Amino acid sequence: MSIIFDRMSERIEEWRMEDWQLKSKGGNKVLSEVTVAQAYGGMRGVRALICDTSRVPQDKGLIVRGMPLAELVDKTPEEVYFLMLTGDLPTKDELKSFTDDIKARKNVPAYVWDLLRAMPRDTHPMVMLNSAILIMHKESVFADEYDRGIKKDDQWKSTLEDALNLVAKLPAIAAGIYRMKFNKGEIIPPDSSMDLAGDYFHMLGVSDVPDFKDLIRLYLVAHCDHEGGNVSALATQVISSSLADLYYSLSGAFNGLAGPLHGLANQESLKWVLEIMEKYGGTPTNNQIKEIVAKTMESGKVIPGYGHAVLRITDPRFDAFLNFGKKHFPNDPVFLTVSRLYEVVPEELKKIEKIKNPWPNVDAVTGAILYYYGLKEFSYYTVMFAVSRSLGLTAQTVINRAMLTPLFRPKSVSTQYIRDIVG
Repeated sequence: MSIIFDRMSERIEEWRMEDWQLKSKGGNKVLSEVTVAQAYGGMRGVRALICDTSRVPQDKGLIVRGMPLAELVDKTPEEVYFLMLTGDLPTKDELKSFTDDIKARKNVPAYVWDLLRAMPRDTHPMVMLNSAILIMHKESVFADEYDRGIKKDDQWKSTLEDALNLVAKLPAIAAGIYRMKFNKGEIIPPDSSMDLAGDYFHMLGVSDVPDFKDLIRLYLVAHCDHEGGNVSALATQVISSSLADLYYSLSGAFNGLAGPLHGLANQESLKWVLEIMEKYGGTPTNNQIKEIVAKTMESGKVIPGYGHAVLRITDPRFDAFLNFGKKHFPNDPVFLTVSRLYEVVPEELKKIEKIKNPWPNVDAVTGAILYYYGLKEFSYYTVMFAVSRSLGLTAQTVINRAMLTPLFRPKSVSTQYIRDIVG
């Protein structure tokens, strides 16, 4: 059995004991009080979930298992995935074992390609990705073992098998969708000698520039997880709490990720940047940016890529990608526009009293960087997001299954109930 199963077995015993102790000692402690505004406002800010793979303090940004993103930007996706699953970064030997295990699971069943080729030419790339995941349900180790009567305490092990299989195959499926959908030539098969980021770069076939390979690595790391309350994370855990396998729950998560208020944000931001450049004939001046910000806000629209549901600082993921761009192509016109927007937009938004967070989030920059490397098919960007976020979503599912998280079943109330409370 792979090293990851041994390491997780050790940690799960510790976590289950701590979980029992916390519930025994503090089960009646109050975490949050729900207001009428929160009930009507999408449960924004209600503390009602446990997520140990990552957290997002509003004044710090993404922290993965206690490690700020800035400490992880030079790591591989495999290292960060191991960290989320076990709570520790892997040793050199553990990383080799873990990476080898993932490499051995890369091959995509032939029927997946048959399905994708049979889909209409105008099918959205995210529909293709979700369909590929769902049709692979027959590969689920968890579903097979559950049917044969697996012990509840051991269900995390077969869930981990599903997680590793999905994480290993998704780059090949995603790259195949890109080449198939956008007429880039034959599908490039996975290479069992390459790690996740290197092979995704190889299979996309977009560019042979080594910098792009490093961008793919950073992209997979930076988007890996973002606590448990965002749409895709919550959808995954709600679905999997019914003991649906990961093929069902991950597909459901990606359906949520495809929405304009979640995974589409980077392409919306890039569209806006390109529209500005077209209007002004290139990278705008600071005064021109002030003008476009004022007109955008006056029209009742928001500035794409600025603000965040949780954060009240510049997203550290934005910082990571901005630094990448400054290192590799600081004078590219599109990237220069993004950099100049960052200099001007927050100061302009600060002047508007109702705006709580004038700072950019990660979506303000990632589209521009993908665009620079020749990946200009906007509808594909969410697929890349999904490949990265699969790390966190599957890790959360394995941990929740190990911690015997029960069925999600919050209580709803009627409008009349609220009327009675409000009086």
